[in-house]
Amino acid sequence: MSQDPPPRPPRPAPLAFVVDLWRQRELLWQFTLRNVELRHKGSHLGLVWSLLNPLLMLGLYVVVLGYIFGGHYGVVPNETKLDYGLGIFLSLTLFHFLAEILGVSPTTIISNPNFVKKVVFPLEILPASTVGGALFHLLISLGLVLASLLLFGRGLPVSTLWLPVIILPLILFGLGISWLLSALGVFFRDINQITAFLSMALMWASGVFFTAQKYPAAWPYVRFNPLLLAIDLARDAALWARPINYHHLGYLYLAGFLICILGHLAFQKMKPAFADVL
Repeated sequence: MSQDPPPRPPRPAPLAFVVDLWRQRELLWQFTLRNVELRHKGSHLGLVWSLLNPLLMLGLYVVVLGYIFGGHYGVVPNETKLDYGLGIFLSLTLFHFLAEILGVSPTTIISNPNFVKKVVFPLEILPASTVGGALFHLLISLGLVLASLLLFGRGLPVSTLWLPVIILPLILFGLGISWLLSALGVFFRDINQITAFLSMALMWASGVFFTAQKYPAAWPYVRFNPLLLAIDLARDAALWARPINYHHLGYLYLAGFLICILGHLAFQKMKPAFADVL
């Protein structure tokens, strides 16, 4: 007598991660704080480095690219070196958010083997808390950018209110990347060496120091880089008070949701093998 095969477990809905993260928001908050504290543990200045690092990098890039090489965006009339410096500051703020995720994510799971062996622990929280830590530093740097625009720049236009709308899909993009890289890092321990190069390539492919129009026409694929569009949209909103390109914003949300969903599905697919590998 034949037996019916056991029922398959239901597949999670594509956006189930939103509900899961909301249910586990307290745990996510605790691990986000833990990541921030661990990053600055043993440092005499502690969180002050979250303010100093972006300012020091800003000064370096402005001196080298602004004054020595005469860099400029060429978008607004009578652009000053300060305008160019604030543009770099805002661009680097968004870039460093993803760069931090690229640098930390590959070792997120393998550096926490005790949590992997706990059956009831939601491992998705670990990569998500990495994004939370990067978001913490993003908000600090963004606050410095807005304060600098208000005190030393051309002021804050009303279009600055678009910034949260522009940053949200970037967070989704970061979540997907973090889930994917943290899972791959369990099986391929050298992946963090690759992400170091990818982070540098991402900076030069994201229009940090110039506008998207400066890329050669032979490089059309660069225009599909979500970070490039996010940086351009953020500068349009906060620096130049130009109308938002809704086509670019729509693409940014589409790419953010797609990468986030695919990254989460890949993490769920590889998660059952984590304990055996570790």
